[in-house]
Amino acid sequence: MKKQKIFPKELTREDYFKCPIWFADEPAFVNKLNKASDKYIKQSKKNLEKDINKRNKKFGNKGDMGNVFHSSTLIGDPNFLELQNYVGATSHNLLLEMGFDLSQYQVFITEMWVQEFAKNGGGHHTLHTHWNGHISGFYFLKASEKTSRPIFEDPRPGNLMNLLPEKDTSKINYASHQINYDVKPGRMIFFPSYMPHQYVVDMGYEPFRFIHWNCQAIPKGVLGAK
Repeated sequence: MKKQKIFPKELTREDYFKCPIWFADEPAFVNKLNKASDKYIKQSKKNLEKDINKRNKKFGNKGDMGNVFHSSTLIGDPNFLELQNYVGATSHNLLLEMGFDLSQYQVFITEMWVQEFAKNGGGHHTLHTHWNGHISGFYFLKASEKTSRPIFEDPRPGNLMNLLPEKDTSKINYASHQINYDVKPGRMIFFPSYMPHQYVVDMGYEPFRFIHWNCQAIPKGVLGAK
């Protein structure tokens, strides 16, 4: 009789290809940056005013429903310098924490802007990534449990090809393919720029405004990096 092979009773699990999200509550910037960003949102609304009026004339008055008001760049505005310094230094440290060698790189904030969803509701963002960055993030200025919120998706295409139903969607585990984040004024979120994310449709119950940024590690000697 052949001797049966005995399989191990316990298996050792090793986790690879982890994908981090970091968050913190930093309310110190909220009041100042709400005031500083007012002019940007006001200008964005002015830029879209003709298009909104034209749409309302054609389809009926819906106010600003469905719009997202984007600012021009905040980089260079001294009112946002303290936040920019914080974001730049933190993004550098997070890339080091992830295990990247930055000895020949300098981390820059390549984009920073503020956006506000329509007061009449309907504002949202469909699923996307930021291909032109390494670390991206949000800082929420006006937000609550009644506003929109970000949803992050599993960035591994192979895993999404053969999804099985989750046993308990209230728990985060290996079966999870979406992560919802609660928002409030002062909440700050950092994540790898390759991570797909979206914003659920805002119902217009309360104002929703946040700052968004992309940071990129650029080789020293390029763009003046030293």
